[in-house]
Amino acid sequence: MRVPAFSALLTDAGREVLAGVDPAAAAKNPLATASQLRENPKVAALDPDLPVSELVHAVMTQVSLRERGRAKFGENAERMFFTPNGLEQSTRRTVAEYRAERTARHLPGSVAVSGGGGARAGDLCCGIGADLLALARRGVWVEGVDADPLTVAVARANIEALGLSGHARVREGDVNEVGAGDYPLLFCDPARRGGRGRVFDPAAYSPPWDVATRLAERAEAACLKAAPGIPHEVLSPAASAEWISVDGELKETALWFGTLGFGAEGSGGAVARRRATVLHERAGLLASEGSVAHLDEEPDLGPAPVAAARRYLYDPDPAVVRSHLVAEAAARVDGALLDERIAYFTSDRAERSPLWRVLEVLEFAPFSLKRLRAAVRTRKAGTVTIKKRGSAVDTEKLRRELRASGPESVTVVLTRIGEKPFSLLCREVEAPRTA
Repeated sequence: MRVPAFSALLTDAGREVLAGVDPAAAAKNPLATASQLRENPKVAALDPDLPVSELVHAVMTQVSLRERGRAKFGENAERMFFTPNGLEQSTRRTVAEYRAERTARHLPGSVAVSGGGGARAGDLCCGIGADLLALARRGVWVEGVDADPLTVAVARANIEALGLSGHARVREGDVNEVGAGDYPLLFCDPARRGGRGRVFDPAAYSPPWDVATRLAERAEAACLKAAPGIPHEVLSPAASAEWISVDGELKETALWFGTLGFGAEGSGGAVARRRATVLHERAGLLASEGSVAHLDEEPDLGPAPVAAARRYLYDPDPAVVRSHLVAEAAARVDGALLDERIAYFTSDRAERSPLWRVLEVLEFAPFSLKRLRAAVRTRKAGTVTIKKRGSAVDTEKLRRELRASGPESVTVVLTRIGEKPFSLLCREVEAPRTA
């Protein structure tokens, strides 16, 4: 999609054409919908200098991306505009709003907010504007910068569509030319997609990770967004690192600098620099576990003990695992690891928390298909959930071989202790949440 075709959609006539397309019908039969659009004289009239096929493609792209965008942006997606790569890398609304709320509470005094003077915050590599919009909704004056003309046009359209023109603007520019003192508050989400798809090496981000880090380190306050699997060793020692999951799915790493950093100093002088944050969107989880939970590094805490399986098994959230805070999680319930290399821990206490799932252990033994099948049959379990860490067992093959039948439900956990494979037959625990 080129800028002229996208710009045609921003006119009153373009918005009318977009509104007239049924998303369900377009998804069910895109060829028929595209044919109808080609025959619609209002489409050709959007820009007589452009081929009708290009205008039709622009309309169909926006209709499709708005439907996909609902998962990240909820009802706002109906009014927003997207590019395929922009939607793919954009921060989902729940995470952007969480981060913007935290940023607004720790703003440097030099940053402009509603009703006052001061400098603008900078959102570098702003993409379609997800984080920029969240900051603007919090009253922060923010300027987005992106090198791609179409992306800039889309971000501007989103600012206008959500009524935030008084707090946000976007300009086309090279992030590598941004000076260290240009923005007192800086946010940067380096591009992690190239011509061949997703980029995993931080040095290949755009801008490269070291460039983004230097800018963040020199700002009064800054936040860098990275992929959740970014290696710990490339993280700046000046940053506080936060791994964020949503409804049990790990989404990103956020690096906080300057006044946005967090962490208390332990008795030995070490400072807590890592945090796991669990967010919820689904109604059931919101009702039972709340919208947010944190687990912070404890600098004085040593390695977690290792012990045989106790009454309960804990399966920590991916944010806890990736932030290397399993020992901190285990300490909350006087727990111990089954194996020092595997992120399951066990305890005689059952405490529900957004930070983990807790299971009651019914049987614990070296892995044996025959024994496990007999145990599932004895429990009259027809519904079997299979979890694994450190196990090479093919879970789908195991599911077929268990030949489960009956009204009950169980969870089979596959792991290893030392070099030996083990299985745990468990059931979900319902207990008051205290952690």
